[in-house]
Amino acid sequence: MKKIHWGKTLISFFLLTTLFLTACTDNTPDSKITDGEDDSTVLNVDVDERYTEYVRAIVADFEKENDVKVEITEKNMFDSIEALPLDGPAGIGTDVLIAPYDRIGILGEQGHLTEVTLPNDERYDKMDENQVLSNGKIYGAPFVIETLVMFYNKDLVDTAPKTFDDLEELAKNDQFAFENEKGKNTAFLANWVTPYHYLGLITGYGGYIFGDNGKDTTDIGLNTPEAIEAIEYASKWYQDIWPKGALDATSAENFMNDQFTANKTAAVINGPWGAASYKEAGLNYGVAPIPTLQNNKTYQPFAGGTGWTISSYTKNKDLAQKWLDFVNNAENTKELYELTAEIPANQETRKAISNGDDELTNAVIEQYNSAVPMPNIPEMEEVWTGTESMIFDAASGNKTAKEAADDTVKLIKDNIKQKYEGKE
Repeated sequence: MKKIHWGKTLISFFLLTTLFLTACTDNTPDSKITDGEDDSTVLNVDVDERYTEYVRAIVADFEKENDVKVEITEKNMFDSIEALPLDGPAGIGTDVLIAPYDRIGILGEQGHLTEVTLPNDERYDKMDENQVLSNGKIYGAPFVIETLVMFYNKDLVDTAPKTFDDLEELAKNDQFAFENEKGKNTAFLANWVTPYHYLGLITGYGGYIFGDNGKDTTDIGLNTPEAIEAIEYASKWYQDIWPKGALDATSAENFMNDQFTANKTAAVINGPWGAASYKEAGLNYGVAPIPTLQNNKTYQPFAGGTGWTISSYTKNKDLAQKWLDFVNNAENTKELYELTAEIPANQETRKAISNGDDELTNAVIEQYNSAVPMPNIPEMEEVWTGTESMIFDAASGNKTAKEAADDTVKLIKDNIKQKYEGKE
């Protein structure tokens, strides 16, 4: 038995002991067990700290409507996911938790999440449903959406660049010359050594991860002629325009953000999470969809976000289902946006807030329309590891773009064959 299994067992034992002790203590507000309440009247909900304020703002209405008690545990969603396979069978796990879209299908297929029903009230469209769908089964209720967008410095450019031709022209401006490397320019920067960031470039050019809408793992489209063209285009930026720091996989994102907040870069591609640090730095920034590619196609970043899910170990499935319907309805998700500025998956709310003047909100919603759902199958893990060095290998000159792409696809296929062959 691996040591990590013992560690998790000890943690679960500690938690079980803690729950027993707190059950006997009247002055513990976070107690999971309340005198006079059985399991069917208590719903345990794990909440990522990003959404704690929101959940606490709406929970009283749910308790009143259903004559139940909701016990809230603030917990990082990845910690909740990691604890689920052990705590669930031990009877000390949560009933409801939040998970990223790309993990929901996997957890469901592994037996840790139960199937759920989505309301037939048009709150979700087909894209939303696909985010929580795996092998024809729905394992979650879409909660929030996010995707990459372009941030630009309003003090350095009058309007947002519309095309990558605009970005290339901007990169000829000596105002953005990188002082430590002659001939290099930081007018535009992107973290294209990180797969999550650059795969949208490849899919925009016509490449793809898995065939059959992300389901056919025998068909990997990262070395098609279109994908190779995208890799060559990214390599041109690294070789001809960007400083060496942009190619360092360990610090490329920090390099990009440091240049942007220092007013040395006019535009960057980043996710909504970048806004907080830009605002803190006092940057006069705007937000827009990512510019049109040179092939006149749109950049196709991943359609990310999170959904509410129900543990397969819960004894309160019906009550948990009611929570999913409640927490994602139009009235409550408008409250979510007001409190967190995160964009709800709920279509009614999304449409309502898109009529506002918040640039980040509008850019994410618009960009999301061209985004692609991340394959939510276990084999996606091999894509993340297999593509880690693809752009670096090509941009550094270690390999041609075709060699880098072919080697990457071979590595992914070999790893999938080794780990999953015969296990389907």
